[in-house]
Amino acid sequence: MPITTCVFDAYGTLFDVSAAARLAAAGPEFPALADRWAELAAHWRTKQLQYTWLRAIANAHADFWSVTQDGLDWALQATGLDGDPALRRRLLDLYWELQAYPEVPGMLEALKAAGLKTAILSNGSPDMLDGAVKSAGIGGVLDAVLSVESVGVFKPDARVYALVGQRLGCADDEVLFVSSNGWDAAAAAGFGFVSVWANRAGEPMERLPWKPAHVVADLTGIPALAGIR
Repeated sequence: MPITTCVFDAYGTLFDVSAAARLAAAGPEFPALADRWAELAAHWRTKQLQYTWLRAIANAHADFWSVTQDGLDWALQATGLDGDPALRRRLLDLYWELQAYPEVPGMLEALKAAGLKTAILSNGSPDMLDGAVKSAGIGGVLDAVLSVESVGVFKPDARVYALVGQRLGCADDEVLFVSSNGWDAAAAAGFGFVSVWANRAGEPMERLPWKPAHVVADLTGIPALAGIR
């Protein structure tokens, strides 16, 4: 089947999750962060994801904003930066204004110009996603922003991926699904999507039963993978 719909994970795929720590470290207010921001950002992201998986397994759902705060608190303590409440507030505020990767706006515009549907499918809560989409200025080139909150469980639960067909009326094999998380791209392939792993960090392939159809370094080539020439 030809691709009719392109669906993107949000955090780490369209939006740079390291931007909050990087921007907070750029100013003079938090000198202790200057040499630790990359470590903090890595810990924060890892714990954020781990808590979504653990909550899904334990049937103990909380919205992504709660998970994001818990992950940050762990990361701040792990890096010895947990003594400054102003730093915590600044990091959380910046998470609502994450920067999109440079290629994202033009890539989405190319998909829409070719008549394809575009959407986000994310663990993010609706208000967080609304803030990020508005900050990045990409709302006009998205047909839908889908949050796991409508099913009350995080990825990679199949009920999350099923939201795409339910909301956009497309068959699974018409969907090009793009994620920067190898496990997410793999699970989406297992669900039946044509999946793309945006392997920005050059990581090894996940040892899972399913493999993404494509692996790319960034999102520049997504229109070509969707069949746009």
